[in-house]
Amino acid sequence: MELTGIVLIVISGALCLLVLTLIPTLLAIKRSAAAVGELATMLQGELKPTLKELAELLAELKTVGGGVAEHTDDVVRFMTALGETGTNLSTINRSVGAVTGVLNTTSLWATGAKVAGKYIVERYLKKRGGM
Repeated sequence: MELTGIVLIVISGALCLLVLTLIPTLLAIKRSAAAVGELATMLQGELKPTLKELAELLAELKTVGGGVAEHTDDVVRFMTALGETGTNLSTINRSVGAVTGVLNTTSLWATGAKVAGKYIVERYLKKRGGM
């Protein structure tokens, strides 16, 4: 046999081995393609209702967001009124503190005057009685 004949036999054997190994690979690729097709069909069936629900949810969120935006002015007015109330309470607290201070001072002066009056009356009575 010539060298070319041997080379041709080796090449044909290698080609047969290649075909035998490619057949299972091609079958696996075919099964994978079928599974991918089924997955795509299932995803399309599941994705459409999900997208519809998402669109409805977005519409509801827009409605709620619009309601919140409408009431933002009310919240600002409430917070302003709350701040003014705090300022007024602070003013009232200072006024009450000042009145309390005046009453304490007045009470102290009254007690002092009472004690001084008793002392003066006692001294006067002692002086008068002693004369």
